[in-house]
Amino acid sequence: MGRPVTIGLTGGIAAGKSEALAAFERLGAATISSDAIVHELLDAAPLRERLIERWGGEIAPEDRVDRGRVGAIVFEDPAELAWLERQVHPLVGGRIGQWLESLAPSTEIAVIEVPLLFETAMDGAFDVTVAVVTSDPLRRRRAEARGHELVAEREARQLPQEEKAARADHVVRNDGTLEGLEGELSALIASLRQG
Repeated sequence: MGRPVTIGLTGGIAAGKSEALAAFERLGAATISSDAIVHELLDAAPLRERLIERWGGEIAPEDRVDRGRVGAIVFEDPAELAWLERQVHPLVGGRIGQWLESLAPSTEIAVIEVPLLFETAMDGAFDVTVAVVTSDPLRRRRAEARGHELVAEREARQLPQEEKAARADHVVRNDGTLEGLEGELSALIASLRQG
């Protein structure tokens, strides 16, 4: 069959990117989360050792990187964040490339969740970009319910969701039900299949 259509999926904090990714999977797309890749990489020896060398052993008690401690360091110091991104981004890109190569030839659609898709200029690597947007009050409630720490610092690193929506090829609203979200994504998949 050929290469699958690649979709770069993004959105603001608590907009529903993970729910959209799960819905894409239920609809038959191959899916992967760059955040999940980062979590795996942080706990793997090569990257974990680099972090310990830079920030000390307390960053990885019991051989597991404490992401809260890493966040506290990098969100307060742009130079440390830039250093971390230089370590992580090439590894994530390599892992996504390996994943795409491993997909069955019959795979039609491959969706990669990338929270900082536009901020890291990764949008050009995808055939199509999709931004999930949600009203700000609902996003705040979701973030608080999940106990997200450092929400303001994380949001400061991201483009406003309106700008993500303006840059994306497709915008999906996630203010309603999961069924409604899945319905929107199903219609999007159908239109992509028609070419």
